[in-house]
Amino acid sequence: MGSTGIEVSVLGLGTVNLGRNQEVKYPTGFTIPNDNEVRDLLSLSQELGINFIDTAPAYGNSEERLGQLMSNPNDWVIMTKVGEIFENGQSRFDFSAEHTRESIENSLRKLRRDYIDIVLVHSSGDDMNIIQQEDALAELDKLKQKGLIRAFGMSTKTVEGGLWVVEHCDVVMATCNLEYNEEQPVLDKAAELNKGVVVKKGLLSGYAGVAAGGQGVEKSFEHVLSQPAVSSMIVGTINRHHLQKNVELAEQYISIAD
Repeated sequence: MGSTGIEVSVLGLGTVNLGRNQEVKYPTGFTIPNDNEVRDLLSLSQELGINFIDTAPAYGNSEERLGQLMSNPNDWVIMTKVGEIFENGQSRFDFSAEHTRESIENSLRKLRRDYIDIVLVHSSGDDMNIIQQEDALAELDKLKQKGLIRAFGMSTKTVEGGLWVVEHCDVVMATCNLEYNEEQPVLDKAAELNKGVVVKKGLLSGYAGVAAGGQGVEKSFEHVLSQPAVSSMIVGTINRHHLQKNVELAEQYISIAD
């Protein structure tokens, strides 16, 4: 993960599906998996070589379920977020220092960890206002100095915000896929400065299967994983077959790149 010293699998497991099925932008609805299904998914992920999990307080009770259902939480590299709260079917945002501290304390308790590997600010879309006017990033820096987190950054939504984060933080979460390359300057700067890059929406939020003449999933993996800056690509699934296929594709394009 850039120069953080944190080793992550090139595929990370996204876990919004474990705790929330409201207001998610997927092609079809889904039922949140039960505890046994989650344990099975986590076990299979480890068997396939995935060690990286992406979660957030905004993902319903995802953090709490992970803490309860991971056989050993310390076996995983865990990335969570601060700033967004999902309640009563909608999101609200709080980027204050106080809320940031409380959010990290809650995440540590729910995940049953003494520290969190990576914490990102969950942007509302107004990246530069959050960066310039809010205290979340400064507070995360303090928490890093205290040893409660190992690395921090932001899940950005603008090129300007992404470039700032690359220059001043450890990790940026950026969008990169077949139909959207506007954040390429962020990836290029991250490669130049050896900063961690986590890709979101790499499979077009589940729509990649109908893109590129039906070859969208394969081409999406090739497109994202060919980027020199990319540390890991987050893919959320609760389907064993999809998970296995994703790993096969990732291995294939890593091999081609090598």
